[in-house]
Amino acid sequence: MRETTSTATPPCFERWCHRFDNVFKTQAQRKEFRHYLGGLLGESERKNLSQIAENTVDVSYHSLRHFIVRAKWSQLEINERRIQVMDSTRQTRIPRGFSLIVDDSGHRKSGNFTAGVGRQYIGEIGKCDNGVVVVTTHLYDGRKSLPLDIELYQNASSLPQGKKDPSFRKKPEIALELIEKTLNRGHKPAIVILDGGYGNNTSFLKELENKNLKYIGRIAKNRKLIRETPENSSQALQVSQWAESLPPEEWTKVEMNLDKPKTVWVATAQVEISRLEGKRNVAIVMNAPTFAEATDIDYLLTNVDSSVVTPEWVVATYSQRNWVEVFYREAKGWLGLKEYQVRSLRSLQRHFILVFCAYTFILWHQLTGGLRRRWANKPLNTFTEALEAFRTAMSYRFFEWLTQNKNVFAAYKANLGYIWA
Repeated sequence: MRETTSTATPPCFERWCHRFDNVFKTQAQRKEFRHYLGGLLGESERKNLSQIAENTVDVSYHSLRHFIVRAKWSQLEINERRIQVMDSTRQTRIPRGFSLIVDDSGHRKSGNFTAGVGRQYIGEIGKCDNGVVVVTTHLYDGRKSLPLDIELYQNASSLPQGKKDPSFRKKPEIALELIEKTLNRGHKPAIVILDGGYGNNTSFLKELENKNLKYIGRIAKNRKLIRETPENSSQALQVSQWAESLPPEEWTKVEMNLDKPKTVWVATAQVEISRLEGKRNVAIVMNAPTFAEATDIDYLLTNVDSSVVTPEWVVATYSQRNWVEVFYREAKGWLGLKEYQVRSLRSLQRHFILVFCAYTFILWHQLTGGLRRRWANKPLNTFTEALEAFRTAMSYRFFEWLTQNKNVFAAYKANLGYIWA
């Protein structure tokens, strides 16, 4: 059921929240931290302040709003503690050789008073609309998918001075700051995986190379490359023109093992790329054996050594980018990433980080087996299965509370204008 009480959360939730207690300055902040996370993890269909407070018997809307809007605590410190918690146990530790995925995601938002809101491209609907966009870095290590950092992209139209405003930063600039945070923690990725908005940005790629980072990213089909011909001369052409000119024997068939099996055809070559010194490797991945038949084509660029860049490596590595899409889907669908009743930049950042905390709580217990031992009789292999186990625990404990506190619950319903008969 949607209704609950803060005391219905199982002991594992309290033990996990206790790890954050010394980041907060007051007992009230610690209490509201638990209330907000419990609300995000609960069964309520909506995750905004009003709904969380309305569906939790002992939670006040005004106290919860004060916590997220005005209370003096640092969302950056909370995020650092969250990653330290993950790094504290063998099952959840961030290992060497992980993939760092850089991406952005948007959602619709009406009005023009919310920080960052403006008419811009919204990925989840595939077109421009009024909305909010965030830039994130995400980890995948073959076992777990973990959000690392998030920053709101402030659209120029949302700032007083537009692109000349001191607060305005382009998405690649934000992404570089987030990558620097990962490096400063002592976590160096084996590969940085980029979407087209970043892989096609030459300045961004040069900065990655200055940091001695390897990358693979999507580029535009009209990106210029220079390749050597069989006659030992150089030929300049667009990457799509090169792909179209390749004979059938240049393509390698590769089977992808995702949610559903998929077959792709891949061609790779070492070439010179416009505005980049030296040679890089490009790869073409398409869903048909010939260019004329293909309806889905990805053009990829990487600075990884040619001896590593095989068709199988390209497919296995770049397909890891799908994990950030899975995270966005789960965070938006289950934890209310895009549902909030705040407008300021700081409040939005706080909401995003608390959603990260809620997601990490479930992931941590999925990996350590805590929820499995008490609240499930099957393996919890996915985020949604682990979340359902936690909600089962909350429902059971709330039912126990309800049998002992019928009068309290009746008064709560009466305060909302309903009769508990």
